[in-house]
Amino acid sequence: MNERRAFGAGSVGGGLPLSDYDFPFPEELVATAPAEPRDSARLLVLDRAAAQLRHLSFRELPELLAPGDCLVLNETKVLPCRLLGRKATGGKAELLLVRELEPGLWSALASGLKAGMGLAFPGGAAAEVEGLNEDGEYLCRFDREDLPVYLAQHGHAPLPPYILKRRRAPDPCDRQRYQTVYASAPGSIAAPTAGLHFTEGLIAELRRRGVDFAKVTLHVGRGTFRPVTAADARRHPMLPEHFHMAAAQAQTVARARRAGGRVVSVGTTSTRALETLARQPGGFGPGEGWTSLYICPGHDFLVVGGLITNFHLPKSTPLLLAAAFAGRERLLGAYQEAFRERYRLYSYGDAMLVL
Repeated sequence: MNERRAFGAGSVGGGLPLSDYDFPFPEELVATAPAEPRDSARLLVLDRAAAQLRHLSFRELPELLAPGDCLVLNETKVLPCRLLGRKATGGKAELLLVRELEPGLWSALASGLKAGMGLAFPGGAAAEVEGLNEDGEYLCRFDREDLPVYLAQHGHAPLPPYILKRRRAPDPCDRQRYQTVYASAPGSIAAPTAGLHFTEGLIAELRRRGVDFAKVTLHVGRGTFRPVTAADARRHPMLPEHFHMAAAQAQTVARARRAGGRVVSVGTTSTRALETLARQPGGFGPGEGWTSLYICPGHDFLVVGGLITNFHLPKSTPLLLAAAFAGRERLLGAYQEAFRERYRLYSYGDAMLVL
């Protein structure tokens, strides 16, 4: 495993009351299942310059972009990293595997475990709990080093807790639908949800219209979905997540910028990767490493000129990033409009395009 070398840690100075990013929302609008087909999701378009909102469907995205614009996709692939098993004492054990530290040793989120406890899982897999790390994750040593192969057969999609605990049980189709159609680099414990709305046909249509595509990888970890709790939101510590962008992909983005095209980031994870790469010595270019870049209001966007995103939980890092790009008042005003118009919220919900 590469050393966790974090680029872009820290945030803009000054206070930022977290209470300004808390709001009530209609619980019944929280999506429990994805739109079918994917591109039938609704799309709320926020034009910052004109201060206007438009209500469209996601499949109308090609009408909103111009030849020479560049969409940047996060091609990370979600691991089926939710494991259901039993403690040696007989009680239920549920693990959300976070990261492989070395062959057979994983950090995991769980509750009710103790160091030395044995765990048993379907298919004959077993693990022993070795303790806790500094991030509050359990260290679990499995009896096999090929755990990704095992997960492909016995793991479950890591759906968000608000779906699993309050709304429905996981369905086998979640393994396919909680995944973008272009996912290719395994490593995430949650989906880059803005990309869930794309279909192969929509991507082909965008290409026909002269829109370029570039791919980046940022493996979604706890950093993305850990809630902000600090009263001054700028003091939130962002946990590092691994990213990578190849030279050819960075050249596509650079070419679009030179030609005057907009770089439209698909999701907050793509945005964080691009803005991290722009802060390297020498400016934007290819790169790989760990980023702790925390984007909140006051951030100076160096690369991203458009953002596709979903509707996010209050007091979350994706919400603060969207507010940094759209402006707090504009974003929260758009959310109120989305509530009135009954948009579907969160991971399996509808989308927003901010230009």
